[in-house]
Amino acid sequence: MVLASSAAVSQSLPTSGPAENGQPEWFIYQAPAGGPGGAGGRGGFTPRPTPPIAECAADSAKLGISGPTERNELMKRWKEVSPACVNALALPTITETTIDRSGTPTCVRSVMCMSSNGQGISWNVNPSGLYNGTNNVQRVQWRSNPVNLGYKPVYPYSLIKDANGAVSVGVDSKDNVWVIQRAPVGVDAISKFDANGKLLFTLGDSVIGHFHKAHGMNVDANDNAYFADPSGAVILKISPEGKVVKTFGTRGKRGDWDEAKGQRLLWEPVSIAFDPRNGDMYIGEGHGAESPNDRQSGEPHNTSGAARVIRLDKDGNFISQIYGNMMGAGHFWQAHDIAIDPTNGDLWIGDREEYRIVIYTNKGEYKKTLQMRNLVCNISFHPQTGDPWIGTGLDSQFLRLDRDGKILGVIGNGPGTGEGQIGETGYIRWDSKGNMIAGSTTQARVVKWIAPKNQ
Repeated sequence: MVLASSAAVSQSLPTSGPAENGQPEWFIYQAPAGGPGGAGGRGGFTPRPTPPIAECAADSAKLGISGPTERNELMKRWKEVSPACVNALALPTITETTIDRSGTPTCVRSVMCMSSNGQGISWNVNPSGLYNGTNNVQRVQWRSNPVNLGYKPVYPYSLIKDANGAVSVGVDSKDNVWVIQRAPVGVDAISKFDANGKLLFTLGDSVIGHFHKAHGMNVDANDNAYFADPSGAVILKISPEGKVVKTFGTRGKRGDWDEAKGQRLLWEPVSIAFDPRNGDMYIGEGHGAESPNDRQSGEPHNTSGAARVIRLDKDGNFISQIYGNMMGAGHFWQAHDIAIDPTNGDLWIGDREEYRIVIYTNKGEYKKTLQMRNLVCNISFHPQTGDPWIGTGLDSQFLRLDRDGKILGVIGNGPGTGEGQIGETGYIRWDSKGNMIAGSTTQARVVKWIAPKNQ
């Protein structure tokens, strides 16, 4: 629930609530400006100096724009500048410290685009788009009783030193843990640990190629690991020994999956799920939702520009796909994470910025939408109890739900870097003992939440 911060609205809305109807007590946490999850919505983006754009020099002079926020001001006033400058602004600024060096156009001129351009170099560059709570983020936090449902946080994994946030993890049948970090060029990004936390090996650019924006991952029933790179437009399948055995999509070529044409491209693949009953693979696409920079490219292989979920069988053969931009019930803006209900095969879609879960049946029919009070960044089903769980991203908690979206319990001590605190929740996985394992997109660490029965 994102609440407006004006005094009039704040006085009329409750800022806390008691435990009732089986749900825990809640309160509003006001994120500090510029801090973790603070002003900027996605981690406190603030304008920072970027190199001048040669194609825009005449436009900057004409409009009287200069200084460290020149790019931001030009992006805001893109209708007033030359076509050459507009095209240049569609490309991200890449510097030595930029992780995503793919050069993939960012989503900046559609009502579907977020205010950030996705490179962490600017904010509020798309005033007509989804503002994403910039400077107005007030987050719902839940108080668990008992604290953290009795789960204990431990940190047994030594991650790659020069890599960044541990955006996703995976657990295989032997309780080995895979971790993917967002890493600069030349720095390994993938680690694999045994069940005791001992490092088995790491993988980097020489094996997997450079992941421009590492995101979701998962492990199939045969212990193969799958890793998504939205900006690179691929998913890699890696064997238990660390060998790349298959690539879904074509690296650097975003586009539509059109089975009738034999065209099997991916468009911002962000999440991966497997049906535990038959091994069907689901791919969630559309981290940046709809981008006119793609749809207006004139490329015949890339015309949809919409979030979607693609379903393949266990051998990688196409079954069906669901588009998020369909009208009416069942609409979703983003498939940030997806999970399959083990009891009936229902598809659960985490529509992050819309604070909701959209559910389809195993036959691809819309079933219902669960409107939540928190960001829905990650979804998982407990392998033993079958309960659905969500990670709330920069709201920094993991919530146990029932199948109607009711909050039954909470793990996580809120935003921060202390014990049990989380910068931004990573994808949720479980080991065979019922312990939760998850990374943090904004922190280079993975937490293992030890279940009460295992302490």
